[in-house]
Amino acid sequence: MNPVQIDFQRLNKRVMAVVLGGGRGTRLYPLTKLRSKPAVPLCGRYRLIDIPLSNCINSGLMRIVVLTQFNSHSLNRHIMNTYHFDEFHRGGVTILAAEQTNETGDWFQGTADAVRKHISHIYDPDIQYYLILSGDQLYRMDYRDLLKTHISKGAEITVSALPVARSTASQFGIMQVNTEGSIQRFVEKPKDDEVLSQLTTPSTLFEEFGISAEGKPYLASMGVYVFNADVLIFLLREHLEWIDFGKQLIPGALAQHRVYAHMFDGFWEDIGTVRSYYDVSIAMTHDNPPFEFHDPEQAIYTHRRALPGAKIIHSEIDHAIICSGVRIETAKIRNSIIGIRSVICEDTNIDHSVICGADTFEMGQVRDPSGIRMGIGPGTIIERAIIDHNVRIGKNVVIRGGDNLKDGDFEGYSIRDGIVVVHKNAVIPDETTIGNT
Repeated sequence: MNPVQIDFQRLNKRVMAVVLGGGRGTRLYPLTKLRSKPAVPLCGRYRLIDIPLSNCINSGLMRIVVLTQFNSHSLNRHIMNTYHFDEFHRGGVTILAAEQTNETGDWFQGTADAVRKHISHIYDPDIQYYLILSGDQLYRMDYRDLLKTHISKGAEITVSALPVARSTASQFGIMQVNTEGSIQRFVEKPKDDEVLSQLTTPSTLFEEFGISAEGKPYLASMGVYVFNADVLIFLLREHLEWIDFGKQLIPGALAQHRVYAHMFDGFWEDIGTVRSYYDVSIAMTHDNPPFEFHDPEQAIYTHRRALPGAKIIHSEIDHAIICSGVRIETAKIRNSIIGIRSVICEDTNIDHSVICGADTFEMGQVRDPSGIRMGIGPGTIIERAIIDHNVRIGKNVVIRGGDNLKDGDFEGYSIRDGIVVVHKNAVIPDETTIGNT
């Protein structure tokens, strides 16, 4: 059988990418207290939304729609300031917010329902395929490979999938496939041990697809889908009770439609909780990080800023990411991320923490009634913590996470899975102690 030859230059004009902006993001709270999940800062200078949008651009896909609903202002502003396509291409990033219409006045009820409520806006007779993406995942993928699988298999729906271990299988949609990659069964977040035992994929089958899955016997959905345009429109209009892709639409479509899996074996992480956000962020400071943001062939794009280089004075820094516009003076920093425009004052000690940075420089007189300048004050110790944007931390403050800490929400900060998260715009007075002493 001859391999399918695809003219991507022509095909890409007939593909529309739809990025789901996410719901309330309760598991990522308080990082989502004032922003949507895709707008959560990442590695000091990016936003989560930059990942799928960059993947689209690197794949030659220029017709992109982002569906937003909760706390969408900062997300909208970031997209408008960042993604400008030239006027000679029929493309761009369009933001579609939840809205009241003559047909509905409800919020999005699920991922599929979000797309359903915008059919009138995304429908175009020239579109042949819809690529459905999540806005809160970290991975690098050439979507042309996914489209090639979809077309070569003669699929009507294709689900991008990767192997996972039993310990995490209950967090995903788990599928069974035959030797052709056709999905025979799909169970969203299976909890029952007996059901999980039935859903294992033989290692020989993974090998046939060229994937090493040692210790990972389950095939999980990444939440990345390709639909034939007519099939997606039909399913959304005919099955109003199907409000979520993983829970209802994909399992329900198996009986009457050709649904295939596209095998992916690269790094992929669902940034769904504070713990996963923290762990992935700290892992980026290691010698061999699981994900490399710099790749000349597949760059991760973000908002370009006219910021000066980082200024570091008499400091000890080891395994850290230091972003533009940062000023560090006489500090010790280890295994941490220091985001744009951060000010780290003298005698500060930061270890295994994420400092998200600031939206503006505070020059001259302090603008806050507290009298505390934006940034990290002198003599402060920060360990196992996430410090959100525009925080004002006074002098001699101790912020220290630990596994013994109980989850809770407090004035200016929260604790999640042993991680102290200082809220965006919070003010932490001098001599304050948070967490372990």
